[in-house]
Amino acid sequence: MSTPPSERSGGAEDPGPPPQGPSPDDADVPTPDRATPDSPVAEDTGAPPRRKRRGDPLAAALIGVLTLLLGFAFAVQVRTTDDGHDLAGAREEDLVRILDDLTGREERLRQQIAEQRGILEQLGSSDSQSEAALAEARERSEALGILNGTLPAQGPGLEMTIRDPAGAVSAAILLDAVQELRGAGAETMQVDGVRIGVSTAVTGRPGDLALDGQDVQAPYVFRVIGSGQDMATAMNIPNGVVDKVRLKDGTVDLMPSDLVVVDAVRPLDEPQYAEPADGD
Repeated sequence: MSTPPSERSGGAEDPGPPPQGPSPDDADVPTPDRATPDSPVAEDTGAPPRRKRRGDPLAAALIGVLTLLLGFAFAVQVRTTDDGHDLAGAREEDLVRILDDLTGREERLRQQIAEQRGILEQLGSSDSQSEAALAEARERSEALGILNGTLPAQGPGLEMTIRDPAGAVSAAILLDAVQELRGAGAETMQVDGVRIGVSTAVTGRPGDLALDGQDVQAPYVFRVIGSGQDMATAMNIPNGVVDKVRLKDGTVDLMPSDLVVVDAVRPLDEPQYAEPADGD
């Protein structure tokens, strides 16, 4: 009978035949260092494995669209900022004033448009077109005739009498009276039968005065059409016409009236060089 290997002594241990395959205990243990000719060993770089991006074209399209929208929004914002740059730094008071000016201008334009529409409606009618144009031309002609003194006129106004017993009222005082009356709203006037015009000249010495070359004598009677109360107030201002006449020992009588007649007229000047142009 042979002795078991564990009981042998004084000799080398027989390793026995080499193992033919893995043992059942080693079946589930991975062997990364082993490779077969058909399965190469992957190199361990420490980075996670890359996954293939399947949505790259869609993402690129979305990014392009967002870029376009962002550029458009930026352009609109820049344009809006440029348009409001002038008013961005304005004060509240300036903005209110600008708004008031614009509102007032709008109201005036609306009023002018309404007036022009009214005139257009009157002139647009075939029946009344010629009559309306003729009436307007007559009104303008009469107004110009009254202003330049070629037509008589009547209306509310003031009758003023300057008395000069000492013969000391000068041409300057008489001219001041004419100018003060015009400044107070006089539309037309006459003095001692002489119609006052734009180019009227007062000449002469105290007690021997002339208007446009026509002699006038005291008392000097003014007939003026306009606001009687306003013109009377203008004559009584400090250092005005009334005070200047009193310094010359004269007096001034002021009488506002509802009806003042100015019947003196100025002759029309004959043109020396001008003549009407031939109509086409």
